[in-house]
Amino acid sequence: MLPGRWFMAATVVVALILLVLGRTTPLPLWLLGVEVMLTIVGLFVFGSFRYQIHKNPLTYGMLLVILATFVGLPTSTWHSEIATHGLGGWAAEHLLSFHGLDQLVHADTMLFLLGLTFFVAIIAQTRLLEGVTFVLLRRYDGRILPTVLAVTAVVALASGVLDGVSMIGLTIRTLVIVMTLAAAPMWAIRYAIMVCTAVTTISGEWLAYAEPPNLIMKANLSPLRDNAFFLFYRTPAALVAYALVALQLRSRLEGQRVRLADMDVIDANAADVRFLQATRHGEVITSTELVDGHAGGADWGRRVMARLHGGETLGLALIHEDVPIDTRRLLLGHFVSEELADGLDRHYILDAAGEFEAAMHAEQAVAEVLSVMATRRRRAQLIGGLALIPFVGLLIAHGLNHDIPLFLASFAGFAAAVPAIWDIPRMRALAFHEARVEYAEYYFLFPLFLAITLLTSAGFFEGMQALLQAGVDSVGPGHIANVQFLGATFLSAILDNNIVADFASRALHGFDLDLLKLFAMAQISGYALGGCWTHIGCAQSVVAYAYIQRDIDKAYTPVDWIRDMTPVIIKILVAMMVLIYLETAIISAW
Repeated sequence: MLPGRWFMAATVVVALILLVLGRTTPLPLWLLGVEVMLTIVGLFVFGSFRYQIHKNPLTYGMLLVILATFVGLPTSTWHSEIATHGLGGWAAEHLLSFHGLDQLVHADTMLFLLGLTFFVAIIAQTRLLEGVTFVLLRRYDGRILPTVLAVTAVVALASGVLDGVSMIGLTIRTLVIVMTLAAAPMWAIRYAIMVCTAVTTISGEWLAYAEPPNLIMKANLSPLRDNAFFLFYRTPAALVAYALVALQLRSRLEGQRVRLADMDVIDANAADVRFLQATRHGEVITSTELVDGHAGGADWGRRVMARLHGGETLGLALIHEDVPIDTRRLLLGHFVSEELADGLDRHYILDAAGEFEAAMHAEQAVAEVLSVMATRRRRAQLIGGLALIPFVGLLIAHGLNHDIPLFLASFAGFAAAVPAIWDIPRMRALAFHEARVEYAEYYFLFPLFLAITLLTSAGFFEGMQALLQAGVDSVGPGHIANVQFLGATFLSAILDNNIVADFASRALHGFDLDLLKLFAMAQISGYALGGCWTHIGCAQSVVAYAYIQRDIDKAYTPVDWIRDMTPVIIKILVAMMVLIYLETAIISAW
């Protein structure tokens, strides 16, 4: 990681040079376009290879260069406004009004995502998804495939409303618990984690709120401000994508099973154990994360990890590998609760010795504590569920009246959900910390959004609109829609799909409503599909890849990710192209 301050210092020097040049000679518009494209490509180059620059100093530093160039342009709409109304009038319109800030950096979208990350972080602490998962696991008698399919269907549905970026971390950890219990091979666990990206992006974007690119498209193209477009155009694509993902999962997970009768008290009450972890310790971890964090390179850590990946419970793995008693109790205390560590250790000692009746008696104290936690957890889940009422209500209100800011919905949901965990200080601190960390991943977008707004003000996208119109007149809308789909897919694979969405959607102004919806649908499909293709294409891919490298396979590379994802990506790509041609035919028939 190269020092960000070096890069910032270099951009300050370049910006000063451009300011001086701009005072003596008008700077060309193409230079502004080149700088924006270099910034976007730089995110890929300096985020994927050996020498890296953190994306915040990269984008904020390049913004200084872009602003210096913009000031030196001979004219733009902003230059004209400042000449007519003065700098104060321009600032009142673009900086001191919510509408102006929304035009400048997608303020409504970014505030909505801010409220949503905090809202979902609180809902996640109620362990709702884990509870649903284990209900389904028992319903399907321990069979992994139908359980995973049902869970991912729920996640795809929820992602349309609660944002796939917020859902993926919770989904990954839940699936890892279930598949570890089934002693699933490493490659199957890894693949299930990767597939979560497709579920929360492509299958989850049946509403505008599923993905930041959807919200950006919705903000940039005013005819698409209602959800009817997403329901009509995106739902078929989401269903087709999910069907293909389900087929891929079937080929990997068929026949795998959790032996429900063998689950111990910790495994059988995973939701309550994790609720207890957050309540007592202010963190939620899996057994593999616990061992990896405490082994410190000790040989017993490697052996215990192998047993955990083989489906053995934490306590038995520690006993079978002769981990010292003090270490065992330290780990069990940190995983559940210090006052229960001795009882849990006795339970596992007796279980390993085959004294099953005595082992069951030893776990009674643990079961009683978890029963109390279950009551508290269900209360938190009820409050969290009721918080959806103001959230959904304001989403509907925004859909009916766009003068109502979108961000009010997520902030209202957050305010209504906070009482669910407010009286649990460590859990509350954990939820707020996780939300801040997640939202910090969006900071780099602000300068890029501003840069693309500058390009719009300078008239950069007028040529792109003319090029698209010439293509429609020449080869027809279906082919052009698929060209946009393929282009958005490729660009989103190597760049961040949020930026690609803001950049590409600006070229769609001026088309009639039917063509605009067709092209928007094609682009959105590309943003989602390309975002899954590589480890940096979207926020979900970043989260999934980081989890695999940290907790599953440290040797896993970006090339491995692309190789494993490509088969399902190609299948979905072909299906999307067929859908685009079908929707083109429907529009033409109308």
